[in-house]
Amino acid sequence: MLKRTRCGDFRPENIGQTVKLNGWAQTNRDHGGVIFIDVRDRFGVVQVVVHPDTEAEHALAHSLRQQDVIEVTGEVIARSAETINKKIPTGAIEVKASTITVLNRSETPPFMIEDDCDSGEQLRLEYRYLDLRRSNMQRQMELRHRVSHAARNFLHGQEFLDIETPMLNKSTPEGARDYLVPSRVYPGSFYALPQSPQIFKQLLMVAGMDRYYQIARCFRDEDLRADRQPEFTQVDLEMSFINQDDVMELAEGLIAAMFEAGMGVKLNPPFDRMTYAHAMDKYGLDRPDVRFGLEHVNVTQLMLDVDFKVFREPAEKGGLVKVLRVPGGNDLLSRKNIDDYTKFVGIYGAKGLAYIKVNDKTDIPNGLQSPIVKNLSVEVLEKLIAATAAENGDLLFFGAGDAKMVNDALGYLRVKLGHDLGLIKKDDHRFVWVVDFPMFEWDAEAKRPVALHHPFTAPYPEDLHLLDSAPLQATSQAYDLVWNGTEIGGGSIRIHDPEVQKKVFKALNISDEEAESKFGFLIKALKYGAPPHGGLAFGLDRVVSLMCGADSIRDVIAFPKTQKAADLMCEAPSEVDEAQWKELGLRKRRTTI
Repeated sequence: MLKRTRCGDFRPENIGQTVKLNGWAQTNRDHGGVIFIDVRDRFGVVQVVVHPDTEAEHALAHSLRQQDVIEVTGEVIARSAETINKKIPTGAIEVKASTITVLNRSETPPFMIEDDCDSGEQLRLEYRYLDLRRSNMQRQMELRHRVSHAARNFLHGQEFLDIETPMLNKSTPEGARDYLVPSRVYPGSFYALPQSPQIFKQLLMVAGMDRYYQIARCFRDEDLRADRQPEFTQVDLEMSFINQDDVMELAEGLIAAMFEAGMGVKLNPPFDRMTYAHAMDKYGLDRPDVRFGLEHVNVTQLMLDVDFKVFREPAEKGGLVKVLRVPGGNDLLSRKNIDDYTKFVGIYGAKGLAYIKVNDKTDIPNGLQSPIVKNLSVEVLEKLIAATAAENGDLLFFGAGDAKMVNDALGYLRVKLGHDLGLIKKDDHRFVWVVDFPMFEWDAEAKRPVALHHPFTAPYPEDLHLLDSAPLQATSQAYDLVWNGTEIGGGSIRIHDPEVQKKVFKALNISDEEAESKFGFLIKALKYGAPPHGGLAFGLDRVVSLMCGADSIRDVIAFPKTQKAADLMCEAPSEVDEAQWKELGLRKRRTTI
């Protein structure tokens, strides 16, 4: 009995062998009576040739349509020199068919199943099972498999236990909304799908499972972007009796193993570290792309005594005035470019984009060109040139106002300039740990502090006293790993002392009653000998999408949702019948749209 052979496996050394292959008919071409069929499976494509002297097979080959499922038996033969296809691994051979069997017929597909398919994403998501037949999609699914497999192997080698945590849990909303699941047995009560395994992996540390990991499915009912999905996957881990350096060192080994398996790239840990304060000061974002310069310069103090209100008032009121120097920008950027960048920063709340062209720094103010030069004294202009290390031909962009707006506007402008000016090398893989995040940030709408990461993150011991007196000044033992300007994972050392956990809840204006209702089982567990512990999680979808250069994480998820959290293939979410409502003890409320 002939063993089935994969379509992509044939090479010149197989010439003369009789083989059997299965796959989908990709193309069907008649060249003067000789029919050529490209047959594809997950492993590649091979050309099958059918001659007129095999009448039954020849007639059958004529009837084949795209995506018919077939089985072919035949002999591997060499292609003539002029027909060799160097673009594919099997291009030097073909299979001369002796028998062809149609295993299943296919209707005409709604779009061409090929890599350069120009059909819209909506249609491809509706027929996702056909979209996944395209070879580039299959390569991306294989890449995802290699990366997750490498993660499992690495963590197994580090004595981690693969432990599953519950999918049905208690709702403890903190940030994004929970997906709720009604209980039939307890009418009016609901489970929540996990936003992360956070609490359960901490409980596993209390249980003595000192090294846990999981390729975890997580759910968040939040507004979606290209890099977000309502359900996503994390490489999640937790460790006991460790400190921040231990977790980061292990995570570097893990990400290095994932990169070598996925991209064939050897990374060289340890990675650089940068404080949150430094990242915000120099880059405006807590996920800095460090592949190029264009660092911000803070000139807030310099603007305290100027007459120019646009700069002075933010400096007086606790805001920021920052400068982004573009070396050689006078020649690189036109007035239209500046106008376009002014519109761009408006997305982030900036009311304008002041600039100065440095024509001759030895002749101030005459050597500086800008509408704002007349509003600044010669002394201030000289200090500005010195602070930014500006040279002739440079262009200075200014941001002034509320700190968040300025950081966002100039932070994203910096990234855009890096791309527009060709300062970024695609094959340059730069990793940096951002550390020492604030414990909390102020929520102006809720008028209270909120956890910058999550409420189980430990403060530095020396900042414990600030939880009572000045919580917004406390620094956390949190860390994010940033790859080329994208945060791909992060974690923290957790709170293992129940009294510290209570202090954090108090700082968050969570009452004892609310804390007991939402997190009572965790606080109780911490009282029974919880070890010091910490961990982190990498976003698997995000890492893989960046590895293969996909525009969206949807391209590396087998069955994703749209940006509106809809499954176009299964038509989910969908209505359920009245009997299911009654069985769950629920009643539908009439709504108008």
